[in-house]
Amino acid sequence: MDRTELLHKISTFPLIPVVLAEQLLSGDFRSIFKGQGIEADEVRHYEPGDDVRTIDWNVSARFGTPYVKLYREEREMTVFLVLDCSASMYCGSSQMSRYDQGLLSASLIALSAEQAGQSVGALFFDRAITQVFPPRKGRAHIMAMISRALSIKPKAGGSDLGAALAGLGRFLKQRTLVVVISDFLSVHWEQELGNLCRKHDVIALMIEDPLDRDMAGMGLISLEDPETGLAYQVPGSFPGFCSAWSAWHEQRRSAWQKICRGCGAAFMYISTEDDASAKLIRFFGNRGIPRPRGPRKS
Repeated sequence: MDRTELLHKISTFPLIPVVLAEQLLSGDFRSIFKGQGIEADEVRHYEPGDDVRTIDWNVSARFGTPYVKLYREEREMTVFLVLDCSASMYCGSSQMSRYDQGLLSASLIALSAEQAGQSVGALFFDRAITQVFPPRKGRAHIMAMISRALSIKPKAGGSDLGAALAGLGRFLKQRTLVVVISDFLSVHWEQELGNLCRKHDVIALMIEDPLDRDMAGMGLISLEDPETGLAYQVPGSFPGFCSAWSAWHEQRRSAWQKICRGCGAAFMYISTEDDASAKLIRFFGNRGIPRPRGPRKS
């Protein structure tokens, strides 16, 4: 999908963000993350029935008796988008590439947050951080981010998601809702995701392609590694190969889910053939979103 087509598709979004904005800031979504939408205000003595996760251990140790934190609702929530712009994101088996779908998803979230009056920032990366947009409000700011993302040209050399997350962790000074959009075809990012989750609320959004899951019956398929340019052919008509291909991707999927849960990140998938707006609205409004189970530190 070229730049003109993407811009046209994004221009059809105005009515969607109104619905998504309501879901983005809904009580159901905020309940996914302990502390999302609230910040510590004061402390009081622990009473039977209080949630033990609200105990302020520093104050409790200082006074020798349990104290719990009291919270007040924040009036604003900062949303920060992390978009993978590496070469592997620019491939796909359909008209839409992973990058196209990732950018459309990022645009929907950004426009929805803007509709809700929230500040939005963005970080673009491939093998290094290529650009950072500090959080700001306003439609002009959102469109400037989208325009820059549309102008990016893919570069070979892989992606360094770990460095991007580490850099973002140093940049953010207050609790933020971070949405990481990537195919997660990178290494050594797990620890940095965990570090980010300790201070911020993180959603990991994996962009998939139908070919990742199944290539059975497609005959001899020509593939090219977008990072190295290496071209090769694979036997899509061989059941053994197709089974091994699907099994590897399923194992990678399961391992990724386990990492997200362990770090405390919510997660979702969007395929290049999906309706991104429908998937996002369902995700943000669904009480059944996979809940992070890893420990969260204050």
